[in-house]
Formats: sequence, C-alpha cells, structure tokens
Amino acid sequence: MIDLPRELKRRVALVEAGLARHVPSAETRPSRLHAAMRYSLEAGGKRVRPVLVLAAAELCGAAPERALPAAVAIECVHTYSLIHDDLPCLDNDDLRRGRPTAHKAFDEATALLAGDALLTHAFALLAQAHAAEAGLAHALIRELADAAGSQRLIGGQMEDVLAEEKADATAAELEFIHLNKTAAMLEASLVMGGLVAGAPASALGHLRTTGRELGLAFQIVDDVLDATADSATLGKTAGKDARAGKTTYVRLHGIEASQRMAAEHTRSALSALAQVPGDRDFLTALIEALVHRAA
Repeated sequence: MIDLPRELKRRVALVEAGLARHVPSAETRPSRLHAAMRYSLEAGGKRVRPVLVLAAAELCGAAPERALPAAVAIECVHTYSLIHDDLPCLDNDDLRRGRPTAHKAFDEATALLAGDALLTHAFALLAQAHAAEAGLAHALIRELADAAGSQRLIGGQMEDVLAEEKADATAAELEFIHLNKTAAMLEASLVMGGLVAGAPASALGHLRTTGRELGLAFQIVDDVLDATADSATLGKTAGKDARAGKTTYVRLHGIEASQRMAAEHTRSALSALAQVPGDRDFLTALIEALVHRAA
C-alpha cells in the first residue's frame, strides 16, 4: 500500500520550492504587485493541479523536477482564476484558503493586476524554461492556453455567471460549466505532465480522459461540501452557492444523487488511468482521496 500522505507531502514540497524559484520575489519592483501575487500563491491549498503535473510526468517516465516549470505555470493560472473569482464583480468572497482574499488583504485594483500578472507569467515561464526545446514549449503553451481560454476556463466562468440569473438552468448547462471551469485545468495538468515526459498520443488521450472525469467528480464533491461543511473546514465561505442561487449539482440533483454521480465519474477516471502504462499507484490513491475529501 502506498503511503499517500508521505508521497503527497514530498510532491507538494517540490511544488513549493518551484514556486519560490520560478515566481518573482515579493521585493521585486513593483513590490505591492509581487507581494499580492505571492500572498495568493503562498496561501497554501491542496496544490492538486501542480501535483498532477508532476505525477503524470513520473508515470510516463520523466523525473518530476523536469516537469516543475509546467507545474508552477499551471498553479499560477489556477491562482489567478481564484483571485478573479473572488472579486466583488464575480463571487464577491472574503475568504480563500483560510485567509482574507487578495482584494481584502490588498485592494481590488491590486488583486486584479496580481491575477493578470500570474496569468501572463505562466506562459513566459514555459517559454523560458523550454527555450531549447521549441516543440515542447509550443505544445505546453498551446495546452495551457486552450485550457485557460475563452472556450474553456474563462468560458465556463462566463456560463457560470449567466447561470446565476437562470431559474431553469439544465443539467447539460451545468456540465458544460464544469467541464470547462473545473475539468479543463485538471485535464491540462495531466496532459502537460505527459508532454514533458514525451508520452505517446495514446497515453496523452487517456490522461486527458482521466482529467476530465476527475474534474467532474471533483466539482460535484465541491458542491456537496459547500452544502454540508462549515467555513473553517473548507477554508472558504460555506453555503455561499445556495445563498447566491447558483446552479450546482446539489441544487439540480440533491446530495445523494450528486454523491452517486461523483462515484461514477471517479470510476471512469480510474478506468482511463488504467490504460496508461507505468506505476499508477500514487495517482490512483490521489484520485480516490480527492473524491473522498472533507475539505
């Protein structure tokens, strides 16, 4: 049996070292901007996406250190999306990862610019880190740009905003939101790890399916937790989705049916992962832990 807490801690420590190395320090001019960037990056969190990058690279035969720039890049994009999600014009949240959101700790303008800077830094990092490997740099940038673009992450966010104003949002509309707002970045995490390792197209396809199914399971569990856990446990404001009238899996399907759906998507994720050759023990255990989490 794999010691998941130990193995996860080892990979998270590598991610933290990568963030320290590959993101400008808080003292870099303009210091307020870089302090805000680091405030949000260093708030902790599960580091799911960068750990998936490292784990996929390892599964496909690469040393995790080789995938570190890609892992940092995807965490920068993820953190940018959280900063912007929390702004008053979107979710208007005061708490993220257990402490005040960026616009509360700094101000709205600084938070907005910190998110912008994290997004652009991600692509600069990939270009710089793989400058001698043009094909790989192109593939990584294309993958991340697609996942973070107007038809995926940002498009999912737009549809999520629009769904708040609809009393009759459908299950298909909800799935579109989270295939793009949530699953796209988990897909990209696994695929980018595979790209760094030079994985064949067949393995990349299975990794993409794994990420898509995991993303849906992860979001469904998130919706259930929002309805059942408290803010101290979650590290963010609990029950906010229901108060805002948001379209969620719990609102459309109820808690028990949502839990069954999460289990089905988890099985599909593990089935796809089983098609990728290599030592899958860590990724298998991580996927199972993510959908049985309490926060």
